[in-house]
Amino acid sequence: MSGNTFGLLYCVTSFGESHGPAYGGVVDGCPPGLELTESDIQRELNRRKPGSSRHVTQRQESDRIEILSGVFEGRTTGTAIGFVIRNEDQRSRDYSALADTFRPGHADYTYWQKYGLRDFRGGGRASARETMIRVAAGAIAKKWLRERYSVEVRGHLAQLGPNRIAFKSWDAVDENPFFSPDPDIVPRLEQFMDELRASGDSCGARVNVVASGVPVGWGEPVYGRLDSDIASAMMGINAVKGVEIGAGFAAIEQKGSEHGDELTPQGFLSNNAGGTLGGISTGQDILVSIALKPASSIRLPRRSIDRKGEPTTVQTTGRHDPCVGIRATPIAEAMLACVLMDHALRHRAQCGDVKPPIRPIPGRAR
Repeated sequence: MSGNTFGLLYCVTSFGESHGPAYGGVVDGCPPGLELTESDIQRELNRRKPGSSRHVTQRQESDRIEILSGVFEGRTTGTAIGFVIRNEDQRSRDYSALADTFRPGHADYTYWQKYGLRDFRGGGRASARETMIRVAAGAIAKKWLRERYSVEVRGHLAQLGPNRIAFKSWDAVDENPFFSPDPDIVPRLEQFMDELRASGDSCGARVNVVASGVPVGWGEPVYGRLDSDIASAMMGINAVKGVEIGAGFAAIEQKGSEHGDELTPQGFLSNNAGGTLGGISTGQDILVSIALKPASSIRLPRRSIDRKGEPTTVQTTGRHDPCVGIRATPIAEAMLACVLMDHALRHRAQCGDVKPPIRPIPGRAR
């Protein structure tokens, strides 16, 4: 299977399956000298891990990371950073009934058609559990971006099913199980999820991610545009079905006089472009929003076919997230951080000696 690596200069490779012995990753391209310990990465993994509340899968995993290479005496060496995260709480028997059929909305059918066989335990390679490798790589990128360029990458849940969530404060995001920036709506979200879980169904979500402090000039003008690489990275997250940069689809209803971000000596007056122009960062906040589909593993019976092509009914049991978007915030942050670090290194390689002809102007954050 190809397609297990992303990035050009900051390259991330992952391996492993949901019910195999472990997941592992290799981060190649991190510059030497970055202070890095397992606790730096573990902090981010703990934000993503399962079993963190009653509203997500109850699979109990410590997701403890073990760094195998690329770090010596607490600093990155510039060589490949290899790490492994063991699977500890597999229940493969939950999937025995799915060996000869295909779950609607899952990759079961496409994997089987493509490869001629598939690991049906928890989705195998297609499992969203693979995203912890991205979160680990993103933790390294976040720290390097913060220390080298003062870039901060943060995300929050913006909508859970029909419940739109107003942005009130970043301080609230990590203080509740939904990554909600509005603490007052949390009881309503809990009631919604309790009712959803009892019904055996699932729902979708929207997650917003913001990178602040990004310098002017990151990104390539044609192929390798910053916004297109961000969109590709976000679409590579399990269950993501839509990506918006800046105003996104709202731009359809805007006029040119509204959408174009005017410049003044004091800074940009708006940020409909989402922090990029012509594929290159403007110095404004990078604004990204992703839409995640409802989880396909639900208890309600669904029509499908078996391996002989005959009609059958599938009813998924086991431990699953009724809304995968609840745990998606750290994943989206990680993917944005990895793309930004990749472009930071690319810009430094080609244009590190270029001095901007005029002083960068400030931009409107939101």
